[in-house]
Amino acid sequence: MGESPDIIKEEAAEILEEMAQSLQLGIIRFFAFTLSKAFKKLFQRVKVNEEGIQRLQQAIQEHPVVLLPSHRSYIDFLMMSYILYTYDLSLPVIASGMGKIVPLNVITYFADFLGMKIVGEMLRMSGAFFMRRSFGGDKLYWAVFSEYVKTMLRIGYAPVEFFLEGTRSRTCKSLTPKLGLLNIVTEPFFKGEVFDVSLVPISISYERVLEESLYAHELLGVPKPKETTSGLLKARKMLGDDFGSIHVYFGHPVSLRSLAQKKINRSNFNLVPRHIPRKPTEDIQAFVNNTGYRMVRLQQENMVVSPWVLIATILMQDLPGVDSEYLIEKTAWLRSLALLFGAFLDWPDHVPTSKVVASSVALHHNIVRNVNGRVVLIDEEKPNDNSSDDLVFKKAVTVLMCASYRNQIMHVFIRPALVAAAIHTVCNARKEEVFSYFNFLRELFANEFIFTPGNAVQDFEDGCYLLVKCDAVQILKQDFVVTETGQSTISFLVAMLRPFLEGYQVVCKYLSEEVIEGFTEMQYVPAVRIFAVKMIISGYWLFLFNIYPAVHRSTNMAMPLWGLFSKVAHNPTSKL
Repeated sequence: MGESPDIIKEEAAEILEEMAQSLQLGIIRFFAFTLSKAFKKLFQRVKVNEEGIQRLQQAIQEHPVVLLPSHRSYIDFLMMSYILYTYDLSLPVIASGMGKIVPLNVITYFADFLGMKIVGEMLRMSGAFFMRRSFGGDKLYWAVFSEYVKTMLRIGYAPVEFFLEGTRSRTCKSLTPKLGLLNIVTEPFFKGEVFDVSLVPISISYERVLEESLYAHELLGVPKPKETTSGLLKARKMLGDDFGSIHVYFGHPVSLRSLAQKKINRSNFNLVPRHIPRKPTEDIQAFVNNTGYRMVRLQQENMVVSPWVLIATILMQDLPGVDSEYLIEKTAWLRSLALLFGAFLDWPDHVPTSKVVASSVALHHNIVRNVNGRVVLIDEEKPNDNSSDDLVFKKAVTVLMCASYRNQIMHVFIRPALVAAAIHTVCNARKEEVFSYFNFLRELFANEFIFTPGNAVQDFEDGCYLLVKCDAVQILKQDFVVTETGQSTISFLVAMLRPFLEGYQVVCKYLSEEVIEGFTEMQYVPAVRIFAVKMIISGYWLFLFNIYPAVHRSTNMAMPLWGLFSKVAHNPTSKL
């Protein structure tokens, strides 16, 4: 026998009180004043596309709005609210803190900041609402949570904001979209409760990420520090450092109604009362999934790439350092290639490349240094012993920080890089053979990079188009021909992809040589790290430092990797 309605109402009221935001203008003004002072200390400038602000202002007046920022730092949601306050727009209600996927296929949110007492309550009063890390089996919590979000959307008095990637990206690559909240905010439209919903992709780009060192340590297995008020106060020392510029690009609002036209039959929702929850049909799930990938791709297209990202990309192919003159020359070349491929570059006008490189190296003084005419990665300063493991750790921290900036431009190069790797690998340069290997790599990296499901042919054609555009290859009938000038471009693109391939190969090596029986995620990730460190100490190449981002994933990666190993074992002639 179930509980009485009174008890259920009381529990629901407690849940609502725990999660709900409570906007108060005084707290908002206090945050605006404080953030203004902090941002002026931390950043040289914050650049916002004002035409995007105007589009957003118009969208808010017409339909409910969902803001979908990229997520690279804790600063993201503070910056979003600060910008909207500055431009006198409605402040968003924000899903605070990220969690994990639970059995109901819902992305949940943990009150990372709620435990910070005073700060947590102040965030609540500035528009944050808090969710438990997991409520997959709690039907009442799920009902209250989803209805709370949908009610805010239906009323439409303020935009709803959440991070589609689900959590901060520790590697600074875009993460595959988590669809729980996207399912919730699309439901009122499907049920006819709102005429339309505007989805606004927002790209936040950092010249220097505040948590760069923290992310590297987390990837190396150091536990994430708990958010506390005292920890926040200790972080004040960062105010004396320079973190460069931030670019915030508000994309064009995307009409959910337009996306669903001729794809979703909403009349089916008329057969069931609106208040009765129902599981999404397969076509709805496919539509929401494609919409999620589309939004992340729109975020990527408007990410601003700094000169340091180009420098880091070059350094990652020539560890531990390169000659300064070579770096300047190679940076100028890579800048031209990136622009040709459609990158959104923040490059100062009328400034010599040598000065741009010198300025970027100075800004990232904690990663690189100019020593006797060579730009080299530095080891982390750490008062530990000089054991082999410790030396590897010190080097790995700066390598991973450098790699995180290289990752910020991977979305620009990944498609032509996959085609280049396929051309480099297959014995026969016929287009169908190249596509077959391209598709294999694309499937392999489906959780590593953003590829819209079912879009393999278009991705291949896009990659081919860019290689032809930069005169790296020619396509004669159905054959690829690498041009004389294009060989260096092909080699560079293959080298960009190689650390990811080799990282996966090391994981496969671990699975084939070390694993005897089943394992849990808690056993798997540390074990692969230890295995990689042993290989480095025994003389394996420096690229193994790239293993850490690859293995910092759920144990679900183990099975696809095992399948990959089986394929590689049957293809010993592979050059990669």
